[in-house]
Amino acid sequence: MSVTEETIGAHVQRGTVNQAKESSSRPWTSAYLRRAALADGACVLGAGLVAARIRFGDFSQIPIANVVLIVVTPAFWWISMLLAGSYDVRIIGLGSDEFRRVINAAVSFAAVVAVLSYLAHLDLSRGYVGMAISLAAASELASRYLLRKRLHASRGHGLCAQRVVAVGHPAAVADLVSVLRRDSYHGLSVVAICLAGDVSTDQLAGVPVAGSLDCVTAAVREFGADSVAVLACPEMDSARLRELAWALEKTDTDLCVAPILLDVAGPRTTIRPVAGLPLLYVDHPDLIGGKQVIKGVFDRALAAAALIALAPLFAGIAIAIKCRDKGPVFYRQIRVGRDGRGFIVYKFRTMTVDADQRKAQYVGRNEGSGVLFKIRQDPRITSTGRWLRRWSLDELPQLINVLTGDMSLVGPRPALPEETERYCHQMRRRLAVKPGITGLWQVNGRSDLAWEEAVRLDIRYVENWSFALDLQILWKTCSAVIGGIGAY
Repeated sequence: MSVTEETIGAHVQRGTVNQAKESSSRPWTSAYLRRAALADGACVLGAGLVAARIRFGDFSQIPIANVVLIVVTPAFWWISMLLAGSYDVRIIGLGSDEFRRVINAAVSFAAVVAVLSYLAHLDLSRGYVGMAISLAAASELASRYLLRKRLHASRGHGLCAQRVVAVGHPAAVADLVSVLRRDSYHGLSVVAICLAGDVSTDQLAGVPVAGSLDCVTAAVREFGADSVAVLACPEMDSARLRELAWALEKTDTDLCVAPILLDVAGPRTTIRPVAGLPLLYVDHPDLIGGKQVIKGVFDRALAAAALIALAPLFAGIAIAIKCRDKGPVFYRQIRVGRDGRGFIVYKFRTMTVDADQRKAQYVGRNEGSGVLFKIRQDPRITSTGRWLRRWSLDELPQLINVLTGDMSLVGPRPALPEETERYCHQMRRRLAVKPGITGLWQVNGRSDLAWEEAVRLDIRYVENWSFALDLQILWKTCSAVIGGIGAY
């Protein structure tokens, strides 16, 4: 092939890649960012008008400086959001990062307004400014939340996804494909695979195998990929990875490298250059110290308030159990808490009084996975108990356990002693924190989860605990309870 033919071929291939990328990611990302920018402008303008109405009553009474601020605020707000990285395509659909950047932009904007007002001696109402920025930030968070939910729904139907070529050994690549298929809302779809070593199969986990490590750039061109994910692979050394990055740079294809870390959140990892080497440092999880003290105070305060507020509901449930089932209201059972210490957990009784004695009769009907014993249509459950379980009301007395310090509002599921006796070393990690009334297991399917997945979620919670994660789980618990998925 001549130089001219090679040049023409390169241009044709590059044009094909650009067309594929244009049809896959760019249109929807651009549309998403346009909607986000329009929502930002509408939110800040609406917040300014609402705050002016509340602060000054009649619009004719608004000082001229505040009128100017209302008019120019959307432009400066957009600049603030842009500088804070709120329009970065890499955070699209990532709630925590997106929300944090919105809050950072709002704080920065408030600081700039305060400084300029002081230096220029502007006659701005501090009450108006504070109210407007607060309303703008709150409405911004709500609009980004709705946009994210809409995006997740689209990704659930296979739309708005980023096309990925996965590179690595078969087992690691298969795990990645499985995870991305399970959590489709992340928007990553593996369209091709390049394997390390000998390639002896055309497909892996239902995804085409494009070849060996030497075929990555060709796979990107053939499948119109937006990014390449390189998994832990000794064959892909620094020199080879650098050459791959140079090749992908020509097609504007993203390159990401996955370390050998399972379920470790971003805040625990930092990259620090040492002697020219980018070393990945992993911080220890916050399982002791001041943050845990704050968590304990929050748990007990909220549990006490909930017990007081729900006292009439407790009374109604107690009467229903007594009148219909003629037995004790509460069910007490020994569970295993933090560091393997046993405690008595309290629940509203949902089964017959002799349920524990009858358990041996139904061992053959067990539908639970792993060490769990579960039956969807358990004949030992009473009519009142079935209703209580559907709405998770039987768990409410565990607020008493939270108040006494044996449990937390959020944490791993409290395990039975016979379950913990069968734990392997990895599974015992979930005993490093207090068990919770709710947790990642409850907002991700509860009893419908496979045992391995439930354990993975519990360990993930322990490894990545944060106060923000607790608040997020509490928020998602409401929709999980209403949906009733896995409640039996």
